[in-house]
Parts: sequence; C-alpha cells; structure tokens
Amino acid sequence: MNTQSSVFRLGALALALLLAACSKPVPSEEPLRAVKVMVVAADGIHSGLEYAAEVRPRTESRLGFRVNGKLLRRMVDVGQHVTAGQALAQLDAQDYKLSVDAAKAQLAAAVANRDLAASDFKRFKDLRDQNFISAAELERRDVALKAAQSQVDQAQAQLSAQGNQSAYTTLVADAAGVVTSADAEPGQVLAAGTPVVRIAQDGARDVVFSVPEDKVSQVKLGSEVEVRMWAGNAVYQGKVREISASADPVTRTFAIKVGLVSSEVLPLGTTVSVVPRALDRSGPAVIKLPTSALQHDGKAVAVWVLDRTSMTVRLQPIVIATADGNDVVIQTGLQPGMEVVTAGVHVLSPGQKVTVYQEKLAPAVAKSAASAASAAK
Repeated sequence: MNTQSSVFRLGALALALLLAACSKPVPSEEPLRAVKVMVVAADGIHSGLEYAAEVRPRTESRLGFRVNGKLLRRMVDVGQHVTAGQALAQLDAQDYKLSVDAAKAQLAAAVANRDLAASDFKRFKDLRDQNFISAAELERRDVALKAAQSQVDQAQAQLSAQGNQSAYTTLVADAAGVVTSADAEPGQVLAAGTPVVRIAQDGARDVVFSVPEDKVSQVKLGSEVEVRMWAGNAVYQGKVREISASADPVTRTFAIKVGLVSSEVLPLGTTVSVVPRALDRSGPAVIKLPTSALQHDGKAVAVWVLDRTSMTVRLQPIVIATADGNDVVIQTGLQPGMEVVTAGVHVLSPGQKVTVYQEKLAPAVAKSAASAASAAK
C-alpha cells in the first residue's frame, strides 16, 4: 500500500511539472520609454542660400621683366610686403651694359662727325660771303651738316633705348602690396614678359564666390550681400560689383565679386561665407520640425504625437512642403500646440506609454537649483 501511494505521488508530481512546462509564460510589461518632445508652433522661414567665399585683392599684378635674360637673384619671398619702386629681382645685365657702351661710342663718333661738318659749313660760308664759291657748294655743306646732326640725334636715341634696356634688367614693384606668388627661381633663363612674382596691391578687397548657372540670373549688380567671418561672429555688408560673363569650363559656375561697404581691410585669403539677399527665401509663418522627428513607412511620412492625458503616443500622418536648413516645413497634418516626439521615434509603437525625457543637471547646477528652491521656501 505504501509502494502504490509513493508511485501515485510521483506520477502526480510529474504531471504537474509537465502541465507547468506547457502553459504560456506570463507576458512581461512593455518598458516605459523616455522620449524628447517639442511643442508645435508656427515660425517664419528664414532661409537663404549660403556660399563659401574667399577674400581676394581687387588688383593683383603678375610682374615680369621687359627683356630677356638669366635670372641672377630674387630679392623677395611669398608673403613679404613691398613698397612702390622696391627692387624685386635682377637679371644678368652684362650684355646690356656692353650695348650701352657701344651706343655711347656711336654717339661720340656722330658728335665728332657733326662738329667737322659744322666747321666745314662755317668755312664755306665765309668763302661764299667773299664770292669765292657758288651758292650750290654752300648748300651742299649745309645738307652735310644737317645729316651729321641727324646722326647725332639717332645715336642719342639709341643710347637712351639701350640705357632703358639695361634698366629693365632690374624688376621693381609698381605699387605697394604683398607678394602672393613667386614663379621664377635664380638660374632660369627668362623670356620677356615671363611672370616672376605676383603682387596683391594694397587697397580695396573683393569677396569672390561662385554660383550655379540656374541662380546667376537672380543676382544683380549692386545687390546686397551679407559677408560672415568663419573665425568669429563678425558680419560685413557688401554689394555685388562684378558678375562673370561666362561659366568656368570645369565647374560650370559663375564667379561673382562683392565689394565691401566697410573700409576695413580683411586679410587676404580669408575664408568667409556669403548670403546674397537676392537669393533669400524668407516667407510667412509655417510649422517646422527637425528631420529626427520623421517616421517613414514606405512612401508615407508620419510623426509620433504625445497624448498628455494618457501619456501614450500615436502616429500622425503629415505632408512635407519643403526643407528649411536642417528642418522640414510641414504642409498639412499638424496644428500649433501639439507635442511631437523628436528623438527615439524608431522604437515606439502605437498606444505605447512613454515619459518625457528630462536632461540631467550637472552636480554643481543641481546643488545650486536645490539651494535656490530651499531659499524660496
């Protein structure tokens, strides 16, 4: 009897364990998620096209020698400031000095020939006054004197030209400015006109940027442009003073030069951003949301709207009109005052309970807030 009772008990225990294993597990409660929300409100569109630009000199000269020769030395380097008349580079002038000496010798010979002709003319004039020679003979001596004088003038002009050629072997700055490029090194044999240095002249600066061909027609000469410094918060006003007549063959964009209204001279090469007023797209008040609030379901777009009464979320379909910077402009689907989830949208489900995320304060800030609350009591 005891044996049968033990067997019965063991069978009952096994059956209970089997039934417990086959029963459905108790579903766990869905986690309470914290979400960031924002209150929907109408705001104006403050959108404009912004372009990167560079500060360049209004006048930049490529300077080269006016004669051929071998470059002996270059006296300036990139970044150096030069003054008007300062020597920049020097050619080998030996051959030009020899040409000057030859021209001087030719001038001396021409002067001697002219003096001899003048002496002959004076003597023959005296003889003509005494009727010892004919008038035709005196006229021939007069012609010879004039020819000799012409030779002197020619030799003098030749000497001046050779002197200029010799002076051209020294390259000088025609205006004050900053050397922005050095295109030749000592030892090179240069042809006349070959660029040696490039100088950005002191004075007014231009802000240069490029726009695509579908926007260039909207920018007009004299239209206002806002120039913003990247390094700092300085903002300058400028006006369009030049628009390129043809597109760049590589980028197919049009270069636009802006003259600054302010007399302040910005450093050359400074990178700035420009906002042309002609391309401003500011408009009436609209509803805008960050792109992080969007929930894409195939071709449809929706957002999660928070119900404060039940602290649950629901999907609200929307229609997007356009973009405004990093935000999207909502055409239909939302009304001012609604609370939209802006972070954590991909882990939500309809009807899910949520809490509103509160940013944690730093210990010092929290302590200060607690002290302020205690003092208020």
